[in-house]
Amino acid sequence: MTTDEREAGLATEPVTPPKPSRRNLIVGLLVAVVVLDALAFVFVPPYPKDEPGQPVRAIGDLILVNLELPAPHILWPPDKPAPTSILSFDPSITNTLFTSWIVAAVVLVIFFIAARGMTLVPNPLQNAVEFGWESLENWAVSLGGERARVHIPLFAAFFLFILFSNWSGLLPIFGKIEALRAPTSDVNVTIGLALVVFAYFQFQGFRNLGIRGYLSKFFPFGAFREGLGAGAIGLFVGFIEFMLEFIKPITLSMRLFGNIFGGEVALGVITSLTIAIVPAAMLLLEGLLNFVQALIFSTLMLMYTIIAVESHDVGHEEEHASGSVPETGHAPPLSGAQPAN
Repeated sequence: MTTDEREAGLATEPVTPPKPSRRNLIVGLLVAVVVLDALAFVFVPPYPKDEPGQPVRAIGDLILVNLELPAPHILWPPDKPAPTSILSFDPSITNTLFTSWIVAAVVLVIFFIAARGMTLVPNPLQNAVEFGWESLENWAVSLGGERARVHIPLFAAFFLFILFSNWSGLLPIFGKIEALRAPTSDVNVTIGLALVVFAYFQFQGFRNLGIRGYLSKFFPFGAFREGLGAGAIGLFVGFIEFMLEFIKPITLSMRLFGNIFGGEVALGVITSLTIAIVPAAMLLLEGLLNFVQALIFSTLMLMYTIIAVESHDVGHEEEHASGSVPETGHAPPLSGAQPAN
């Protein structure tokens, strides 16, 4: 090939334009967000809550627009007055209860579709579901051992329902539509979940140990055989543990409600006072915290159940088993061992 032909071939090759760097893309995106916020503030100015067209009087108006009161909104019956406290006992359908039905339906549909289309060569949805289940199973077994396997289905159900409930509050339409609100931002829902956990591990305790065996964990009258002092101390400690059983559902519900509702309040305030860049970063952090809260609740449910089905005799048996080795660290001689010459 001559020089002229080579130059002619190079001239006909398409020239690929250089790709923009990732840094330029990020900077351009941030500038676009700032410009969009400024244009929205000018052409679609904010207004106080429930007062469209009115000017904002103070920063408090901006904050109240992005906040919800702790008490849920009642959807049915429609003529029922709004609750005055965050905890209510009246039969009604609230926006948090309605949203919890939607969340439960979404979780069930996802697992139904994944289970129905299972193949030897898994599709992406089946891969994601199997990975999630195996991760939860490994987590439960690593904490509770083989005894935890029987409780994994309920553990996974609590985790997934709470996780999707927490994440639902991060969607833009939640909080803007009265019928939709994150279920776990309502203390009535979290107390309901905690009471289900309480009933479950109490039932498992009575089922595995019997009425007498389970109550003896809190009222160890047999400790008086070792002396009056030992019996009194054992009875006192057992009574404290008995009272702490009724604290467990309170701490479970309040921890979950406080973190989720507090996160929504913080996100609403930051959204009102800053541009979209900061709330976007806050949104990612809140999503991670919501995951952690779902894992904490379901893990505590699992551990409470394992503790409930464990008898005090297990600890004594382990003490006797470990007592066969003296403190010096030398095991006792075998019965058939011959003395050394």
